[in-house]
Parts: sequence; C-alpha cells; structure tokens
Amino acid sequence: MPFVTVQIAKGHSVDQKRELAKALTDTLVSTLGTKPEWVTIHIDEFERENWAVGGELHSDKPGKGGKHHT
Repeated sequence: MPFVTVQIAKGHSVDQKRELAKALTDTLVSTLGTKPEWVTIHIDEFERENWAVGGELHSDKPGKGGKHHT
C-alpha cells in the first residue's frame, strides 16, 4: 500500500495536480504491481517564501515572483 508525499511550490493548477497524481499512480502500479486503489498520493504545497536555495529565498530570485536583492 504505497503512500507518496510530493512537495511542490504553490501555484500549480488542479488539473496539473490531477495529472501528477495519475502519473505517479500509474508508475507505482506498473513498477510495484500494486492496485491503483491502494496508492495514496499526498500533495504538500508550500509558499516560495518558505523555500531557500543557496542561502536565498526562492521568492527573492528573479523570475520567481520576487525581487532580486543584491
């Protein structure tokens, strides 16, 4: 009974999340031989201001919805 948690930044559409859940479920079914009804997908969304790479908040990076601080 696979349980998968996917962490993504907020901003994806419901349709994208449906596609993600379907693709992950199909992959687990084909790889593990489990039944689709046994697969649980949990999508955990977070704000870009709560995510940093290289010491810089993702929300502050150019093109990511924030201002670039130099």
